[in-house]
Amino acid sequence: MDRESDARRLDRRDLLNTAGASAAGAMLLAEAVGAAQNPAAQVADRSSTLKITAMRLFLISPAVYVQIQTNHGISGWGEIKGVDPRVAKTLAESLFDMLEGENPTRIEYLWQKLYRAHRDIRGGPFMVHTMAGIDIALWDLAGKLWNVPVYRLLGGPCRDRIRVYHTPKAKKVPPPGRFEHSSSPADIQRVVDSIRQAREAVGPDGTVMFDAHCALPPATLIQLAGALKPFDLLFIEEPAVPGTSEVFKRLKEAISIPLATGERDRTIWEMLPYLHERCIDVLQPDCCHTGGITQMRKIAVLAEAYQIPLAPHCTASWPGIAASLHTAVSVPLLLIHEFYPDNPGFVQKNLTRMAFQYDAEGYIGLPPGPGLGVEMDEKGIVEAAARPQSYTWPGAKLKDGSIADY
Repeated sequence: MDRESDARRLDRRDLLNTAGASAAGAMLLAEAVGAAQNPAAQVADRSSTLKITAMRLFLISPAVYVQIQTNHGISGWGEIKGVDPRVAKTLAESLFDMLEGENPTRIEYLWQKLYRAHRDIRGGPFMVHTMAGIDIALWDLAGKLWNVPVYRLLGGPCRDRIRVYHTPKAKKVPPPGRFEHSSSPADIQRVVDSIRQAREAVGPDGTVMFDAHCALPPATLIQLAGALKPFDLLFIEEPAVPGTSEVFKRLKEAISIPLATGERDRTIWEMLPYLHERCIDVLQPDCCHTGGITQMRKIAVLAEAYQIPLAPHCTASWPGIAASLHTAVSVPLLLIHEFYPDNPGFVQKNLTRMAFQYDAEGYIGLPPGPGLGVEMDEKGIVEAAARPQSYTWPGAKLKDGSIADY
């Protein structure tokens, strides 16, 4: 009897051991299969073998178009704008030494690498504008790689459409003529008449802005502001020269109309004083001036913390316009966007194109994709860049021959 009990116990032990081994094996197999199917485990960077192999630069004054090429045949386009393109092209060629062989999807890393590479060349218009063109091309490339519009890479759209100017419902008035260090009643009347005409054109439900363009003396603006109250301006743009916070504060204390600026300020470090000093109401970064999409997005976050909306400045052709629009779509606080798709001084006709359509209220839809959603006529760009190019430095003078802001 004892032998039979021992045998049964042995059989049961063998069975349990066998079952345990089978269960353990099944568990290990299930874990292996589960890991293979678990999305959290699928973190391999499918773009890890992507490398920058070349950068082509096309000077078509006043811009330089940037094409970044890769070993996978995917390329991205950007635009350098707002500086002497002859200098920018040479600088971009030098900066490529730090880009060759890098993974183009490491956009923030590459921005930092370029900006901080030389301790004595940080910031400034030539470096930052040139970096902006490169940055825009990298975002275009990344969007094409993942087959999505750039704004999807920035967190998705915060709106369904974008209010823009100029349209029949929104107009910005430039300063009518030059202004001396002090102004006469006739000078004031010129501005008032221009703004009255714009208000009549857009109607009582339209939008009117006045661009002082840093060209009106502070005393003139203070004198003018009272006369502009009946026209309900959205903002006065560039009331003073950048970097003069004390002047901005003086104007903010004296003028009840909202003040806007930012197109000539670059990166988060130059925007921050306006926010900290609370001397403006609207921030106007230019994507091509301020370091590209990477910096414009950070500027929007800073402004959001101060409840300051963006009204992006934009005088580029389609790559620059599209980069700004994609960024504007993704940020929470957007007031209005500058938009000149048909201006021959900004847009190289037929060389760059993007689909868009205005609605009756002066809005356009979200920019398309993948990437920036801009069609580049590469053959036409190559031919245009092969022709002789010229660049004329702008400038202005007052009646006595002295140099003026413009």
